Amino acid sequence: MGLAGKRIVVGVGGGIAAFKTVEVVRELMRRGAAVRVVMTRAGARFVGPVTFAGITGEAVVVDLWDPARAGEVHVELGGWADALVVAPATANLLARAASGMADDALLATLVCARGPVLFAPAMHTRMWRHAATARNLARLDQDGAVFVGPVEGALADGTEGEGRMAEPADIVAALEALVGAIDDLRDRRLVVTSGPTYEDLDPVRFLGNRSSGRMGHALARRAVARGARVTLVTGPVALPPPDGADVIEVRSAVEMHAAVTRLATDADAVIMAAAVADYRPRERSREKLKKTDGPMTLELVRNPDILAELGARRAGDRPVLVGFALETQDAVAQARDKLRQKRCDLMVANEAETALATEDNRAVLVTAAGEEALGVLDKRDLADRVLDRVRDLLAG
Repeated sequence: MGLAGKRIVVGVGGGIAAFKTVEVVRELMRRGAAVRVVMTRAGARFVGPVTFAGITGEAVVVDLWDPARAGEVHVELGGWADALVVAPATANLLARAASGMADDALLATLVCARGPVLFAPAMHTRMWRHAATARNLARLDQDGAVFVGPVEGALADGTEGEGRMAEPADIVAALEALVGAIDDLRDRRLVVTSGPTYEDLDPVRFLGNRSSGRMGHALARRAVARGARVTLVTGPVALPPPDGADVIEVRSAVEMHAAVTRLATDADAVIMAAAVADYRPRERSREKLKKTDGPMTLELVRNPDILAELGARRAGDRPVLVGFALETQDAVAQARDKLRQKRCDLMVANEAETALATEDNRAVLVTAAGEEALGVLDKRDLADRVLDRVRDLLAG
């Protein structure tokens, strides 16, 4: 699809690399994008707003309190843009963005952005490698931001090292890859499950697992970015809800079963990324269970198999059904058995060692036609690979 007709907000931070952002804007314009620029006051000290206004034909936003502008300019810009790219993204800007600050025009627009956000970091090597910068990048990544660069090269102080902003062509290419896929799930209704389920023993104890929900939340976030209408059914997680998704919070497998089976009736696809407990205690104690001198025996009963039920009852090929096989050994073989038994269209085989509570995942996509080993991928990248398969299945 490219960038033709896309609406892009370019945010300019206060770094010497801001001079390269002029070429980013020119290239976006050459590719047919509509571009508006918002700058921090520090950014305007490196490249004047008049430069960007001359290229885009649009007034540049620097002052959040500009009396010449009616309404809330950050809200208008955030809603207008299909995507927002920040170049350069300095250490200070990244820290403030990670904290959700909104005290200048660029930061306030970031908080209001409805589309994906791409950061092009630029700073000295020591700042890039500082622990605080790593924490801020991790938080922004968790919130769904995407990054391009930095790269190694000549820095402002004349030294060489990692921290140089990516070249304009690479920034535009990354933005095109991010925005170009936005519409391929337009108006498709997807149900995504995420996180663990907790099966209560008593008011203070439960049976659970180590699922963080990062995979399911990444799937929901990327599906929204690609135009889908997403309902996320999530167990207890310590993650922010994906912007643009309807979120239903549940605790137990029984609660997740009720929500998913109700939603699946109108869904085009159901992606079961949650780590749903297979068993629950037969009885939940109303009082805290006390320890005794002897052993304790718990009687467990089977939880409903949500995916198997959906596979057994669906007519034809809708909804498309995707499952995750989290295993400690023979993951691909077990995924193939589950694919057949649960009558799924796609099973994602992954090993617990590289999947639970990590940013990455080593996965194999298993279908009736064969297998595709993906190696180790960031969960967001894996989410897009899974969604590519969902898109193709929905297209027939």
